[in-house]
Amino acid sequence: MGLFDRIKRVVSSNLNDLVNKAEDPEKMLEQAVLEMQEDLVQLRQGVAQTIAAQKRSEKQYNDAQNEINKWQRNAQLALQKGDENLARQALERKKTYTDTSAALKASLDTQSTQVETLKRNLIQLESKISEAKTKKEMLRARITTAKAQEQLQGMVRGMNTNSAMSAFERMEEKVLIQESRAQAAGELAGADLESQFAQLEGGSDVDDELAALKAQLLPPATPQNQAQLPPQQQTPAPNPKSNEVVDAELDSLRKQLDQL
Repeated sequence: MGLFDRIKRVVSSNLNDLVNKAEDPEKMLEQAVLEMQEDLVQLRQGVAQTIAAQKRSEKQYNDAQNEINKWQRNAQLALQKGDENLARQALERKKTYTDTSAALKASLDTQSTQVETLKRNLIQLESKISEAKTKKEMLRARITTAKAQEQLQGMVRGMNTNSAMSAFERMEEKVLIQESRAQAAGELAGADLESQFAQLEGGSDVDDELAALKAQLLPPATPQNQAQLPPQQQTPAPNPKSNEVVDAELDSLRKQLDQL
């Protein structure tokens, strides 16, 4: 392959690529319909011109027929008058119009065929244009839908779905952690409050019991209205055995309190 052939192929491929990129389907459809309508206008003009020519040919043919009939009558009249030479001239004029009429008849038949063909083509083109307009509207709707889908797909591709879902998962995890902390704090606060009340209740029972024991062990208070003992009477000395029993019982109570 020569250098010029390669350059030609490269230029052609680039031009084709540019043309393909420049082609807008919607605009191309509109342009195609416009071109078909222009062809329809030209075809209608052609049909009109052909029909006009047919009408002229018909008139000429009818005129030629009238001339033929006229010179036929003239030839008969000349013979009736005994002028054979004049009759011959009339027949020669008749032959001229007969030849013209034959040519006009052939042209008229051709024109009639052309008119019928052009009329059929005109009807077909009108039908094709109507069908093309319908297809154009359908394709335009499909193009609009395709563009919308393409735009939507582009938006979906542009969205970082994984990152967004990861962010939602992280936020959900943080919310769960915060809820767990709040629940744990509430449970701890409730447990601490219950333990405080339990300690108060326990301490109150022990203190009450200790006060009761002390009240039992201490000697009863001397009433104010009771007479004082004579100074010569002395308080008897405590019994050592009684004190040992009290101390032992007090130690036992203390151990029990320590175990609580």
